[in-house]
Amino acid sequence: MALELIRTIEEFRRVRDEARAAGSLGFVPTMGFLHEGHISLVKMAREQNAVVAASIFVNPAQFGPNEDLAAYPRDLERDMEMLEEAGCDLLFHPSPEEMYPPPKQDVYVVPGDIASRLEGAARPTHFRGVATVVIKLFNIVQPDRSYLGQKDGQQVAVVRRMMRDLNVPGELVVGPTVREPDGLAMSSRNTYLTTEERAAAPVIYRALTDALDLYRAGQTNADTLRASIRTTLESAPLVASIDYVSIADPLTLAEAEGEVVEGAMASTAVQLGKPRLLDNVILTKSESRGA
Repeated sequence: MALELIRTIEEFRRVRDEARAAGSLGFVPTMGFLHEGHISLVKMAREQNAVVAASIFVNPAQFGPNEDLAAYPRDLERDMEMLEEAGCDLLFHPSPEEMYPPPKQDVYVVPGDIASRLEGAARPTHFRGVATVVIKLFNIVQPDRSYLGQKDGQQVAVVRRMMRDLNVPGELVVGPTVREPDGLAMSSRNTYLTTEERAAAPVIYRALTDALDLYRAGQTNADTLRASIRTTLESAPLVASIDYVSIADPLTLAEAEGEVVEGAMASTAVQLGKPRLLDNVILTKSESRGA
C-alpha cells in the first residue's frame, strides 16, 4: 500500500484500527530528517509486522533553553519518499498543538535516576520531554512492537524502564547503530558539521573502539577504559569540549567501578563545532563491533 500521511490523533486512530485487521503493528518514532539509521528500523519493522507506522514530530518538550528547536532540520517530502521506499504504511505527522493542546500540559512523565545521568546531567529537562512524548505516541499508536536505535543508548534505557515501570504493553526492539564508512554514527545533527569538522568527527567512534579493543585484550578496569576514551578525544583539535565519558550498566546507567562486566556500555558526548554528538559501543568479547 502507498504511504498514508495522517496529521491528527483522531484520524490516526481510525486508520490504525482498520489497518490492525491485517495483523501486528510495528512503530518507528522519529523527529524526521531521516537517514539510513531510521530506515534500517523501518525495514526491520517491515520484516516483523503486517503493518508499519512511523511518526515524525520534532518534540518541543525535549529541547532546553538555547537549544536548536527552530533550527532542527526538516524535510517532510524527502522523508516521505524514504519511508515509502522502505515499506512504511502509515506516517503520523502531528503539529505541536495536536500533541500538546493549549492552554498547557500539566501532567508529564518524570523519569528517575536513570535519566539524571549522562545526557540528563547536561540537559536536565530532556528526558522528561522524551518520556512524555513517547508515552503519548505509544498511547496513540498502540504498537505491538516499537523500534529504537542503539545510538541513543540512554534513550533506549529510559524508554525500556518506562515501559516496565508503567506496564506499557508491546515489545521494544533495539536496532544496531548505523554508521558512515568511516565509523561516524549517522545522525540528523551531522548536517551541522563543517567539512573540517566532518573529517574530524570519526575520532568519537575511534575513541570508543580503542577502549573496546583494550577490553578484548584483557583490560577490564573501568577507570583505565574511561581514561583511554578521554585521551583519544582530547587529542583531536576540533573537539571543543567533552561532556562525559562513561562506562556503565546498559540498563541502569550506573557507572562501573573497578572491574567492567561483559555487556557494559561505553559512551560519550562531545561538542564538535555547532553540534553535540553522541555515540556508544557495547563492551563484549565477541568480534562483532555490535552497536
